[in-house]
Amino acid sequence: MTDIHGTCAPRFDAVRQAFASNFAQGLDVGASVAVVHDGELVVDLWGGSADAEGTRPWERDTITNVWSTTKTMTFLACLVLADRGEIDLHAPVARYWPEFAANGKDEVTVAHCLSHSAGLPGWQEPITATDFEDWDKLTGLLAAQAPWWAPGTVSGYHAISQGYLLGEVVRRVTGRSFGTFLAEEFAGPLGADFHCGTGPEHDHRVALVIPNAPMDLSVAPTESIAYRTFSNPPMTATYAHTVGWRRAEVPAANGHGNARSVALLQAVVSHGGELQGRRFLSEPGCRRALECQVEGTDLVLGMPVRFGMGYGL
Repeated sequence: MTDIHGTCAPRFDAVRQAFASNFAQGLDVGASVAVVHDGELVVDLWGGSADAEGTRPWERDTITNVWSTTKTMTFLACLVLADRGEIDLHAPVARYWPEFAANGKDEVTVAHCLSHSAGLPGWQEPITATDFEDWDKLTGLLAAQAPWWAPGTVSGYHAISQGYLLGEVVRRVTGRSFGTFLAEEFAGPLGADFHCGTGPEHDHRVALVIPNAPMDLSVAPTESIAYRTFSNPPMTATYAHTVGWRRAEVPAANGHGNARSVALLQAVVSHGGELQGRRFLSEPGCRRALECQVEGTDLVLGMPVRFGMGYGL
C-alpha cells in the first residue's frame, strides 16, 4: 500500500481517497495533487516513487516536467500584460515583434496565438529535438513562415510552437525571457516552486517522466496538419530526461513543478486576480480567459474544442 503524505482538509477527503485509489489501481507511480480554495491550500498531497524503479520516494519538494500545463503559465502572463495595458490581445503580433509580419502574417493577432488558431502549429523547415534549446532559431523560423491556414478561422493545437510565439511576445514587451518573467512576477511572489528553464540546483529533485508508447503517425496522412505538426521533429517523452531540455525555456511544454506550485499560480485566475493579499489581475482581466476565440474540430487533435484566451473552455 502506498503511503500518502501531506495535508488535506476533512471536507476534501474524497480527493485523498481518489488519490490513494490511483496508486492502489496501479494508475500512478509517483504523483502530487493540490487544491487552492478561497485562497487556502486545502489539499496538498504526494506519494509514491520519483523513479520508475521505486528506489526514490516522491518528496514534498519533488518536481517533474508538467508538459502542456506549462501553457497555462503563458496564458497567465499574457492576461496580466493585457490588464496592464502593455499588450492588446487583439492587436497584430507584429506590433510587438515586427519580423513576424513576414509571409502574410501581418494580421495574425496575439489572441490567434493564444487560441491555437494562428496557423503555425509546427515548423515548415526541418528541425531536430535539440533545436528546442535554440530560442532564436525557432522564433526566427516562425516569424518567417507562412500560416498553414487562414488565421483565426479554426484551431490546430500548437503543441510546442505556442510557447515560442507567446514567449517571444512577452520577451519583446518586457525585455525579459518568459521564464524570468514568470519567476519574477508570479512564482517568486507566491512562493510557487515552478520553473521554465530549470537550473542545475534542482536536478536532484526532478522525477523523470515515464514515457508512454510513441505516437503512431502512420494513421495520419502525410499531408495532414496533424502529421506535419507531430513529425517535425518526431519526439518521445524521454527527451524530457535530457539536461538540455530542462535548461531550455520551452513555454508550451517544459515547465517543471508540482501540483502545489501549479495550483498556486493558476489560483490567480480562479480567485479573481487576487491571492495571498496581492492583486495580480483585475477581475475583468481574469474573465477575459473565458472569451471564446474559436470553436470546432481542431485540425491537429481531430476533436471538438473551444478555446478562450489560451484556456480550453
